[in-house]
Amino acid sequence: MQVIGSQRPYGLAKYLRGFGWEPVILTVSRRGSPPDGIMVISTDCTDRIAAIKKFAGFDPGEGLHQQMGIPVTKNFGYPTCRSKAFGAMRQVIAFPDAEIGWYGHAVEAASEFMNGGQIDAIISTSYPVTSHLIAKRLKQSHGIPWIADLRDLWTQNHHYRKIWPVRFLERSLELKTLSCADALVTISQPLADTLKCLHTGRQVRCITNGYDPDDYKEAAPTLTEKFSITYTGRLYNGLRDPSMLLEATAKLLNEKRMDRAKIEIAFYGPSEGWLTADIIKYGLEDIARDYGPVPREIAIRKQKESQLLLLLLLNDAGERGVYTGKLFEYLGARRPILATGRADSIVRDLLAGTGAGRFAENSRQMESVLLGYYREFTSKGEIAYHANGTIEDYSYKSIAGQYSGLLNEVAENRRH
Repeated sequence: MQVIGSQRPYGLAKYLRGFGWEPVILTVSRRGSPPDGIMVISTDCTDRIAAIKKFAGFDPGEGLHQQMGIPVTKNFGYPTCRSKAFGAMRQVIAFPDAEIGWYGHAVEAASEFMNGGQIDAIISTSYPVTSHLIAKRLKQSHGIPWIADLRDLWTQNHHYRKIWPVRFLERSLELKTLSCADALVTISQPLADTLKCLHTGRQVRCITNGYDPDDYKEAAPTLTEKFSITYTGRLYNGLRDPSMLLEATAKLLNEKRMDRAKIEIAFYGPSEGWLTADIIKYGLEDIARDYGPVPREIAIRKQKESQLLLLLLLNDAGERGVYTGKLFEYLGARRPILATGRADSIVRDLLAGTGAGRFAENSRQMESVLLGYYREFTSKGEIAYHANGTIEDYSYKSIAGQYSGLLNEVAENRRH
């Protein structure tokens, strides 16, 4: 059984069947479509955040920022007293996360199903961390082995920002909850090491994210005629910041080392006003464009036809051990990746090991890498893809194989 809410668990559910496991997905009704043939238990989720908005006199169906007239800027927080108070209230009422209103519905629906059917193991995956609370309750009620999958760390997440009483209570909740799990899983070895420091004596495994090969099985479209650089996904209020690329591009254009008529930079994802402002700031209005969100199938096509794919990572110590899900999508698209971030990032090691792209730590490196790719494009008409066969290790078919081994292990331990 999987308690889920992301591409990773859907990918696992799809391919675990090939390893002798028949998944049953427990999810909130509003989640996306599951793989064909997979049994799904959909439940309601009481929206506590909407209730808070209504209590505070806001429209529950509209974004708070817009209603309060607060512009979305880079690294946006809660700049006013009113919004800070709302944020603190949200942390308390929607504790430990916004999906806590799912707990009762999920436990009831899953228990009803499990009373009448055979379930051999549970996988819960976060975010939301509420999924782990549900899984703990089901394990205790039915005596079934449980694997807690943390795509992002819980209170050890470097983006974790909550008021101090909530931090204290949530750290205790994490320790109490995950102590009942038969195994903990996270997506990189550095994160696994961090997890072990808090959950001492627990079995912690590293199983990376991946890509679904079926998303990329169609023949690749013709590559763009221009030197195209494409980013697909969210920018998280500037936490994923393309300014290093924009600055390097503007500099190389001003120095006449690149021809602006041959270049295009495209962003596909939720629009953020600061991005257009930055494009204008660097004088790239005729080259770079924010296209806004597009359907997933279009985003994948844009990835596959682009000369380069842009991967943006934070230059932050906490990002060193983070593999973003976008990285694995880009591996599936089989186009060269241009990544930015810390020099000690594990993404840098993965790109070097697979040959899937290059990494730029600072502006000088960005200029050098960008110019190298541009010269290859102008001399050959396209940028060649040089990744080796190890990228297959990151397909969800391979990831499901690793997970099936762990499932077999915890199920066998239960029988003994």
